[in-house]
Amino acid sequence: MTILEATNPVDTAETAAKDTIKMKEADLNEAATESDHKTVGDCFVENPKFSVRDANVYYGDKQAVFDVSLDIGENEVIAMIGPSGCGKSTFLRCLNRMNDTIDICRVEGKIELDGMDIYDSRLDVVPLRARVGMVFQKPNPFPKSIYDNVAYGPKIHGLVSRRVDLDEIVETSLRRAGLWDEVKDRLNQPGTGLSGGQQQRLCIARTIAVSPEVILMDEPCSALDPIATARIEELIAELSENFTICIVTHSMQQAARVSKRTAYFHMGKLMEVNETQKVFTNPDHELTEAYITGRFG
Repeated sequence: MTILEATNPVDTAETAAKDTIKMKEADLNEAATESDHKTVGDCFVENPKFSVRDANVYYGDKQAVFDVSLDIGENEVIAMIGPSGCGKSTFLRCLNRMNDTIDICRVEGKIELDGMDIYDSRLDVVPLRARVGMVFQKPNPFPKSIYDNVAYGPKIHGLVSRRVDLDEIVETSLRRAGLWDEVKDRLNQPGTGLSGGQQQRLCIARTIAVSPEVILMDEPCSALDPIATARIEELIAELSENFTICIVTHSMQQAARVSKRTAYFHMGKLMEVNETQKVFTNPDHELTEAYITGRFG
């Protein structure tokens, strides 16, 4: 029997299909790196909460985000999706200057919150981060009691002077985070003793205790089980009545469930922004379609 005769036709077909997919992905990536790239879709809104123009982010000599222009509306939930390393979390951290904590990170372009340039050298980032709160990928409660976790922000920002007012903020924040009924009888116990889902809701309560205008969420459900994830998603819908929410997620199903608009990032570039339903049913960009149909990512 010859080598040719011994070849399994099924294996040959699978190999050919994989090679075709790799070639197509390479073609799409090449298209994404074109210098004349323009974001397609609906990037801008009237009276935006955040207005971003030509944002570029560098880590040393390496550029991570390229010429992103995007508006984020008042009380809007916008999801940011894309493959790992595409720049979506880096862009999210630009919105409350969390990238300032990285020595080699440099941000260029203009980012405005209600018309105020948040990268103005005269701006104090502490009140900015009170206005633009953040919930991280993994729950990170302080090694304090449940009560003190929520009370910490109002205390350091001088929002209250009386204990009764602080008690009210703690209860209101825990209620809005959907956690009050589960913890009201153990407020003096450590926040680290809660389950993962409860800890994440505690972190959300801690964030909203200082009355932010915007909440940034960087993959807030990636470490949670499906039940806890569903509760966080319900909470996002409730909070959107009072807050602007920007969420980075690797779950396209989650983006489809919670957001009004979706932004697709690829290789540091914002490829498409559109109404979420359109992005997942009839996207404008071939890279978006390739990602949501699982051809890469």
